[in-house]
Amino acid sequence: MKKVAILGRPNVGKSSLFNRLARQRDAITSDISGTTRDVKKRIVTISENRDFEVLDTGGIDYTSDLFSKVGDMAMRAAEEADVILYMVDGKSLPDGEDKKLFYRLQELGKPIALVVNKIDNDKEEQGRFWEFVEFGAENIFPISVSHNRKMTPFYRWLEQYIPERETFIEPESIEDDDFSLEQFLEQEEAPEAESRDIRVAIIGRVNTGKSSLLNALLGEERSVVSDVAGTTIDPIDEAITYDDYQITFVDTAGIRRRGKIVGIEKYALGRTEAMLEKADIALVMIDASVGITELDERIAGITEKFRLGTIIVLNKWDIRGDKTYEEAIQEVRDELKFLHFAPIITLSAKTGKRVPRILDEIVAIYRRYSQRIPTSRLNEVLQRAMRRHHVPGHNGAVVKIKFATQYETQPPKIALIVNKPNFLHFSYQRYLANAFREAFDFEGVPLDIVARKRGERVAEE
Repeated sequence: MKKVAILGRPNVGKSSLFNRLARQRDAITSDISGTTRDVKKRIVTISENRDFEVLDTGGIDYTSDLFSKVGDMAMRAAEEADVILYMVDGKSLPDGEDKKLFYRLQELGKPIALVVNKIDNDKEEQGRFWEFVEFGAENIFPISVSHNRKMTPFYRWLEQYIPERETFIEPESIEDDDFSLEQFLEQEEAPEAESRDIRVAIIGRVNTGKSSLLNALLGEERSVVSDVAGTTIDPIDEAITYDDYQITFVDTAGIRRRGKIVGIEKYALGRTEAMLEKADIALVMIDASVGITELDERIAGITEKFRLGTIIVLNKWDIRGDKTYEEAIQEVRDELKFLHFAPIITLSAKTGKRVPRILDEIVAIYRRYSQRIPTSRLNEVLQRAMRRHHVPGHNGAVVKIKFATQYETQPPKIALIVNKPNFLHFSYQRYLANAFREAFDFEGVPLDIVARKRGERVAEE
């Protein structure tokens, strides 16, 4: 699939063009210079049948250490791309630095267009646009992304470098006589195929090492790492293949105390929660050199809200201080009791120590997160548990659990069919949940247990 990179200096409208191509408000846009800092990617379609990957890069600005890293990543994206779009601000006079960058990109020998943005009307086009002809660009487009002005010629130029999608020709339908009733029933009863796509969100306070961990997992620098708190603003998607699974990591923005969330970080917090809603597994990052804070507890609680598979990652283990392994683990267990089911991994994203173990844990947890336990096996465990400890009554009323059945996965949800569901004590439900965990290995996975009458719907829980 072809890749199209959008480059330019800060605040020229790159993320707005990215959103226009993606047909949704995906990248955060702001008048604040440097809002985009990492390379954001999306698969988009133009002309209904031409697909390509668009890369939204951070503004190229070498005036500070942080933005120098952003600029270096933008240039690497250009080297990776098949087509380059260099954007400039049409409301400003041509800049010498813009010319240098454009000429440098031309030397890559790839199709390149100079996109002059913020040309909102004919008067501005006549008065300002022609100043940019001095770039000597073969392909130059005066547009206004925000007003959707003169986008068609730009799309037409882009289309010639994006091949049409291959048309799928549906095979002739198979006659009914080709299938026996037995074969049909076998197909109907076949287990649902497990998805091979896993979405993993990396969450935590600012400066816990989320971007460093992402880079270590990918084996290359794909997210900007800096000591400046709040470096990551947009969630960044990167995918790898591991053990026949495609694992997509989302490096979310660091979360601050609500009183300290300012400016564009408010957008980042909302975007983080939106990404968690689509995730399967969360890596909860804790700074081992600091220990568990109240904010860590609140952030970890978000995984409970979205019922995600969870791994607790104690990062910066190499600079943790005097704490022993046992002391650090006990602190986590004491402070994050609601994540009692989550495994804890100690590592150093900076040195790479124990980072590979995370991939094995992700695959193992995803399999548990997606598993469906046969009703017969569930009820074997249920009967053993009830023989060990009988179901308690309620004010003289007899409470009977007739059977258990799993009605959903991701996360696993089990219904207990009870004659008087409102009278089943929560502590006994917790006891049964522990029995199921012990029997079926739900490590790293939240487990929902509900009590229902026979015939009562549970699938909408």
